[in-house]
Amino acid sequence: MQTLLKVSVAALLFAMGLHASPGLLAYLWRRPALFARSLLAMYVAVPLLAFALAVALDLPRGTEVAILVLAICAGAPLLPRKLLKFGGDPAYVLSLAVTTSLLAIVTVPTSVRLLAAWLGIDVEAGAGEVARAILVSFLVPFGAGMLVRARAPGFAARAADPIMTVAGAALAIGSLVVLVAAWRLLAGLGASSFVAFAAFALGSLAIGHALGGPLPQNRTSLAVACTTRHIGLALLIGANVRGPRTLSLVAGYLITTTVVCLPYMRWRRKACSAQPGASTG
Repeated sequence: MQTLLKVSVAALLFAMGLHASPGLLAYLWRRPALFARSLLAMYVAVPLLAFALAVALDLPRGTEVAILVLAICAGAPLLPRKLLKFGGDPAYVLSLAVTTSLLAIVTVPTSVRLLAAWLGIDVEAGAGEVARAILVSFLVPFGAGMLVRARAPGFAARAADPIMTVAGAALAIGSLVVLVAAWRLLAGLGASSFVAFAAFALGSLAIGHALGGPLPQNRTSLAVACTTRHIGLALLIGANVRGPRTLSLVAGYLITTTVVCLPYMRWRRKACSAQPGASTG
């Protein structure tokens, strides 16, 4: 099942690469105001929210660590698929995904060291280890899709959507099987963990929505980007922390954010469809 999930994610990223061009990836860098707001939301405001929740709430140790680790793991590989599905601006979405993945190579190891010192735990995530995870989970399959698009644009146009459909279905089936298999672990997390995850997700949505700028597409994209974490990096870091049930906690967060985000996404889909257009930052 783990192999199916990895192959499905890689296929989805390859299909997204078939839609991408180098010009799209530089979109965010040419708009400094939008760039600054995006980074402020994802790399400053969301981690500060997680820190505030950890201080204010009496959480189980594992839940506290999970929220803080998830908060520093921005740049989810499948973020573009989620945002494009709900009407995000392709240029902003793809540029944001690539930018945050590259920045994570520097930000995640630095954040882990600060987090370890504050929590009094022994955990390490080197830049090389993080870079390898990002390379394998995102940059290689996405870059391969871009290369195929550059060499065979006709094939890329025909193949992208069928590959995305099949890979998306396989990912959904595999994810459902994993969640069913882990239901006992999820039930053992306790109500306080799910309340904390919901508060973190709602706060992250609000941060991204507030800082996304005037255009509906960018507000929606940044809000969802703030709630969507790089699960692979979170598991990589969490596996080195003694005590917390990393997989069940991450699964609990994924379920909670899905439930929290659905009403927001339905609302924003209408807003985005009513006012199409590209951002100027």
